[in-house]
Amino acid sequence: MAQLVEQPKVTVPRIGKQGDPCVMVIFGAAGDLTGRLLVPALYNLARAGLLSREFAILGIARTQWSDEDFRKEVYQDIKNYCGDCVDDDLWGWFQQRFYYVAGNFDDDGLYGRIKETLNKIDQEHSTQQNFFYYMAVAPKFFGPIIEKLAGNGFMEQSNGHWRRVVIEKPFGHDLESAKALNQQILKVADEKQIYRIDHYLGKETVQNIMAFRFANGIFEPVWNRRYIDHVQISVAETVGVESRGSYFDTAGTLRDMVPNHIMQLISLTAMEPPISFDANAVRDEQAKILHAIQPMSDEDVLARSVRGQYGEGNTDGKRVPAYRSEQDVPPDSRTETFVAMKLSIDNWRWADVPFYLRTGKRMPVRNTHIVIQFRRAPFVLFRDTPVEHLMPNQLVLHIQPEEGISLQFAAKVPGPVMRLGTVDMNFEYQEYFGKQPSTGYERLLHDCMIGDQTLFQRADMVEAGWSVVNPVLDLWKALPPRNFPNYASGTWGPKEADELLERDGRRWRNFEK
Repeated sequence: MAQLVEQPKVTVPRIGKQGDPCVMVIFGAAGDLTGRLLVPALYNLARAGLLSREFAILGIARTQWSDEDFRKEVYQDIKNYCGDCVDDDLWGWFQQRFYYVAGNFDDDGLYGRIKETLNKIDQEHSTQQNFFYYMAVAPKFFGPIIEKLAGNGFMEQSNGHWRRVVIEKPFGHDLESAKALNQQILKVADEKQIYRIDHYLGKETVQNIMAFRFANGIFEPVWNRRYIDHVQISVAETVGVESRGSYFDTAGTLRDMVPNHIMQLISLTAMEPPISFDANAVRDEQAKILHAIQPMSDEDVLARSVRGQYGEGNTDGKRVPAYRSEQDVPPDSRTETFVAMKLSIDNWRWADVPFYLRTGKRMPVRNTHIVIQFRRAPFVLFRDTPVEHLMPNQLVLHIQPEEGISLQFAAKVPGPVMRLGTVDMNFEYQEYFGKQPSTGYERLLHDCMIGDQTLFQRADMVEAGWSVVNPVLDLWKALPPRNFPNYASGTWGPKEADELLERDGRRWRNFEK
């Protein structure tokens, strides 16, 4: 395997604009998302010097904690998820900024206590009345909480201070509900105040897609239908539904992954160059791609989409149960745990270039990647040699677990006979730039603090993503699957997913351990 020329290690300096003075208000502060991702991300930002000295956190949940109880939980979360990185001096500064209010989200009295506590925090930490509200709660609470915040004056912006709201996915469960939620929120808040978060966009490789394309003159000229044969996007998970059975069975993989994560990856891969890195300039180009994806008819859905549900099998050398045997999953569940689709983008750059996507649970490896497969070179030169066929070049953007980029190309095998071999040139972020502690949320939270919406979805982008999957949802609901489960745990999904590409003379690129 060919490697990039050895270069000296690069130490990335901790540079960047420090976040504005502000209070982060976390609704659902006693939940797993807060402890596992948000708190460690904030600690990493503090360690990098990117948190304002005038910063504080107000946690809100039904659990009856005091400020001190909350701080003890936060300390344990940092120890659990930040490894041996806890610095006593930094923790001394950090822990003084955590406050807590207990209550039910639908209780009007809660918001009076929140206002009183925010006034106290603002006086103690000089946060300039800048507040952003993070919805780490079940989706059913998004709209009601934001309406109550607005009704109590928490969304009003005046005298130079700002108010923002951060909403986790899923944003709706179909096109109609997404539109309804947008309308509900936009009645009480401006689009510039709304940050629809997708943690995939916190991945370095995802952020680097634009830099890779638009900062390197050798790639953008061939990033089109003349040179590219097709694009594959794969999001594979080794885990099953674990303890999320009751939620997941009402959602399924199509709703859970495609309108958000995968649509974001498609739009960044396929977008035209924006006129600048201004948030709306970037999102304008992403939205154009989402609107250009050809809607599927019922016949298209039958021919160009595949659904699957895992059965029992082996994962990491262990025997694991079928989806229908998981906790809180009905024994006759029709919910899909795997999706594969073939999409077409109806514009000049991508006409006749298929975009294949797949995502599933209980796959052989945890891996997210984008494969750009280029057209084969003409065989004419090699027809009188022992070379029987030419392998196409592939550029692969590795997103997780290892972040990096690889380029596959043909080279002559040493010897007197003309033989070709396939070699890879690999670049790994960690190897080249060194490992940086990250949960994937650091960049996104920092952007919330400085008011940069580039990596957050706009209302029209959310609705465009749902428009793509809605015909699939409707047909799958009308025609229940007859063959579930149809792939064994620890495999790459149902055989129909392979056939989806084989019919076009192509095949998936699988990355084994």
